[in-house]
Amino acid sequence: MYQHIILAYDGSMTGQKALLELKELAHWGQPRLTLVAVAPHPVDVGSMEMGYYTSANPQALEETLKEQLAQGVHTLQAMGFSAQGEFLQGEVIHELTDYATRAGADLIVVGHKHEKNLLRRWWSGSTAKSLVEESPCNVLIVVEREG
Repeated sequence: MYQHIILAYDGSMTGQKALLELKELAHWGQPRLTLVAVAPHPVDVGSMEMGYYTSANPQALEETLKEQLAQGVHTLQAMGFSAQGEFLQGEVIHELTDYATRAGADLIVVGHKHEKNLLRRWWSGSTAKSLVEESPCNVLIVVEREG
């Protein structure tokens, strides 16, 4: 069904839930899997929903993301899938959609944490909604609802 699936991966609980959901989806035809981590610019407040926060030390964020990406790739490979990782820098939505276009992906999987608090939803924006609007391919949103 899907030939190339991209998972927007940040190592967060929502990202890990999406990784596990991807396990079920990928058995439909053994597609090529790419985990993509994007280090946003330090002032990219819209990326907070994906689990990223501005930091006085962007190097530390990049190293953390690279470690989480390597762990995610290792997890998929341990499950028997052919997977690779891709580390990008820039505005999250732009980088994901641009990479999906270049790579010829036909599905992007992203985790999304549902916030009950209206103010927190408004403040964080909706990365998942923006991704759906900008994506060159199908998008699967794996929702984690706040307990």
